Amino acid sequence: MKKRAFIMFFVVTFFALTAAPASAVVNGVVKVGLRYGSSALFSANLENAVGAGYEFGYFEADRSFTSLGWTEETAISMTASGVICMDGSGNYAPSGGGQTLGEWRAEMRGFRSYDEALDRARREGGWPAWVDGEYVVRTGCYGSREEAERAAGNIGGQAVCCSNSGVTVTRTRTADILFEFASGGLALGVRPSGRETSTWFKGYQYGGSFEYPRASGGNLSVVNVVGLEEYVKGVIPYEMGGDWPLAALEAQAVCARTFAQGHSKHLSTSDFDVCNGVDCQVYNGHGSGGAAPSETSDRAVENTAGLCIYYNGTLVQDAVYHSSNGGATEDGGNVWGTETGYLKGKADPYEARTNVPSPSYSVTYTAGELSWILDQKGHSVGTVQDVYVSEYTPLGNVKQVTFVGSGGTKTFTGDDCRMIFYSSTYQKSVRSMRFDINGRRGGAGGLSINGERLLSTLDGVSVLSGGGVTGTLRGNSAAAITASGTVMVSGETGQPSGGGGANGNFVITGTGNGHNVGMSQYGAKAMAELGYSSQEILNFYYTDITIR
Repeated sequence: MKKRAFIMFFVVTFFALTAAPASAVVNGVVKVGLRYGSSALFSANLENAVGAGYEFGYFEADRSFTSLGWTEETAISMTASGVICMDGSGNYAPSGGGQTLGEWRAEMRGFRSYDEALDRARREGGWPAWVDGEYVVRTGCYGSREEAERAAGNIGGQAVCCSNSGVTVTRTRTADILFEFASGGLALGVRPSGRETSTWFKGYQYGGSFEYPRASGGNLSVVNVVGLEEYVKGVIPYEMGGDWPLAALEAQAVCARTFAQGHSKHLSTSDFDVCNGVDCQVYNGHGSGGAAPSETSDRAVENTAGLCIYYNGTLVQDAVYHSSNGGATEDGGNVWGTETGYLKGKADPYEARTNVPSPSYSVTYTAGELSWILDQKGHSVGTVQDVYVSEYTPLGNVKQVTFVGSGGTKTFTGDDCRMIFYSSTYQKSVRSMRFDINGRRGGAGGLSINGERLLSTLDGVSVLSGGGVTGTLRGNSAAAITASGTVMVSGETGQPSGGGGANGNFVITGTGNGHNVGMSQYGAKAMAELGYSSQEILNFYYTDITIR
């Protein structure tokens, strides 16, 4: 039997409305950005793990695949068309030593099908291509127009230069071109052949197909085009352990499925739904051969197939979650500035009931380090003389942090309170929204119950005694009797930390890991271990939701 113990001091009911955009997923198909922006690639390899060969084509607006051609090669490379240099190890680059494939071609037109173009290409020592909506045959990789024109004259064709948005497909680590694609606003699609497929890309195996958008003259983005349920299976074991309790994995599956359908931050700018990292949710497909989906994690997805989180009848936009909260989740409005009815913070009595790796943390900054970090992020206050928490939320999470320097004062709110401390240069960060600086609470301070911060003051708080009498507290301390005995309840008027200074250090200590909004993954694990169902877990961490 489940044991549920709650100590309630205050009950506040919130009513809010939120609107979510239409699902980013189309016809049950998700586009996942594997490489894009600064991580886009000049050349991207694929290799069949399960399957035999590939089809070339493109994806329609409804995400159905239009096939244009095929190859039986099992290891292929998609490379930005243009000048391609291949070194002795078979690596492709836009410049450098080794064999150079020029950007000029001899081209023949007038082919009605891929097979017709392929047959002619084999006789001419070339390859088929799809260019501006028609099949052509191309030969040669020439360094100049003149060379291409001479070759074109021999086959009754014309000289052409590679499009700066085109893609050249080769047999990996060779100069053997299999196919070229350059067709207006379309992106090359590659679909592995076979009833069941799994494809290696950059150390991981993925289901589904691939798409290679290319900005004019730029590198290739790599997008995995995969069914929604298969996508969710590729999220769960990397966001949670594949051996975690089934109910926790089921809760995670519902969150991941909802997030993919409600989230669209990359759709308008990059033409995919979600990325594969922590900016969205971690997705590694079928895994790396070591870490991979488990029987239990797959079963969690199958048990919850199609289920998502709704608020006021609408699919929620941000089914967000975090690793651990350290004692309490937080209102989305206090972290990101926008009130969301289903993202309401609450004290978490469950998380402490399971083993959370490194539940607390401590990080030390010098005044010089903080001064440099603020300056690099465009918030210079001169030499930092003090930094302190200037406001906590009623749940004891950080709401405001203030920096005092020789050149001014700067206060940060919400998630910026932790993110402002992040520095890749110093390899330092603040892990959560629940921390103190130099062991003291600054600014508004906070009420604490056995060390847990809840309110800024006790003065004026209404209480209900065991005999049913309502009273009002005066002063800033009181005693409460719980099932385990008497605890002291105190309010604390905070002050700046005062322990730093130009030559001093600032020590930040905290609990939890993440933004503290939505579901705690370790809290879900704890609840599952206590016998709660996935629906009970989700209904605890999200407010006034339905799951269907």
